[in-house]
Amino acid sequence: MIRILGTLFAGLLGLAFGSFLNVCLSRWPAGESIVHPRSHCRNCDHTLAWWENIPLCSWLFLRGRCRKCHTTISWRYPLVELTVGALWAQCAAQFVQSALLDASPTALTSASLKLAGFALFNWLLVGLAVLDAEHLWLPDAVTLPGIVLGGVFWVLRGRFKFPASQNPDSVLKLLGGFSLAVVLAAALILIIRWTYWLIRRREGIGLGDAKLMALLAAWLGVPGALVAFALGITLGAAVSLALLALPSRPGSASAWALKKLPLGTFLCIGGIVSSLWGTPLIAAYLRWAGF
Repeated sequence: MIRILGTLFAGLLGLAFGSFLNVCLSRWPAGESIVHPRSHCRNCDHTLAWWENIPLCSWLFLRGRCRKCHTTISWRYPLVELTVGALWAQCAAQFVQSALLDASPTALTSASLKLAGFALFNWLLVGLAVLDAEHLWLPDAVTLPGIVLGGVFWVLRGRFKFPASQNPDSVLKLLGGFSLAVVLAAALILIIRWTYWLIRRREGIGLGDAKLMALLAAWLGVPGALVAFALGITLGAAVSLALLALPSRPGSASAWALKKLPLGTFLCIGGIVSSLWGTPLIAAYLRWAGF
């Protein structure tokens, strides 16, 4: 019962935070404030009533159109809200279950930390995935603070996982491991970027993708970041092959997409999967490889 109620509450809270994320995703690229004015139709400036601003439900009630000008409301709004809600519910289901298995104060605190941390991490990844898909933009104002927050999460989680890490020397070791993971993950993208430049004499991967990989390693560690990278590259290759199979005229949107696929979006999807199911995926791979 506790697990069901916790999952439901986390899902509803995720819908609300997904709605706020939509505000950021719509206004931030346009250079607008995310606080003022109130939520409004971006076509006719109609200020939304409270019942027009209920996450997910309002879009369904309005049938995806503005009540005043009948302009179509993008599918992105309910999709982001539903995605964040589902991810937060999944995080709660996993970590509440682990807390119930060991109800000691330390276990409860550790589970609460993981739940809050990975909920925030997935929220950031959904936002970055949409920004890269819509604008080919991975802003430093998100990735760099995300790396710092990952470092804080890394140290706090290490202090619960390894009680001996209460002394300063152990904290320094945790920070050293964090720094090494971040550098190695960023270096992976930089090496690929440099190799592509040597072959094609032009940039193929942006520096934002390197910072995103560093963010993934900051939260997931090197193994988890590598899982995210493998999943992201595989998904990106599948999308590329699908687009190649579609007939398109030169200069069409499909031809443009083939040149500018958002790698960051695929890495974010890989990061989300790795954060929730990375451990069993790594275990399955090791069994398959015979280790």
